Amino acid sequence: MSDDPISDERPAIQEPRLWQDARWTARVIKNEDDEGWAVAMILAGQSEPALVGPWTMGRDKKNPKPLDVNAFNTLVKTASEVLRRHEQQLHAQLHQSLRITTDSAQIEVRLDIVPDEDEPYALLSAHDEMGTQLAEVKVRPSFKLSRASASAWIAAEFQKPG
Repeated sequence: MSDDPISDERPAIQEPRLWQDARWTARVIKNEDDEGWAVAMILAGQSEPALVGPWTMGRDKKNPKPLDVNAFNTLVKTASEVLRRHEQQLHAQLHQSLRITTDSAQIEVRLDIVPDEDEPYALLSAHDEMGTQLAEVKVRPSFKLSRASASAWIAAEFQKPG
């Protein structure tokens, strides 16, 4: 028995149109856009596929090529990379920072968006060269962090932007 609860609950399946391991399910499906086939990669616990892509026809030119270990491993790698890029993009949207050089110091200004469903907000913060927080204010999640807005906030001695 493993320490991973997902692997204990999800049996490995290796069928021509369905492969599943502890984390991923590959399902060959009819391509709704044309006559061919597609493969959907679904991460355990998710309802939507992380990746849907075209799938190769078999020798009879009617049915899909069966899934195999090499294809499944390639699909897992590709779907994992898609998720990783999506997470990186989301992180970049929610966490931004700039360095502003003033007459007396270099200040890092950060904008961290908190995507709360009921009341989203953002925290605008300033940090000195040693990483010590100089100021923090709550702003609208639509606040645009730019060199101009960061410089203006510093010049206004960290008063909440209007």
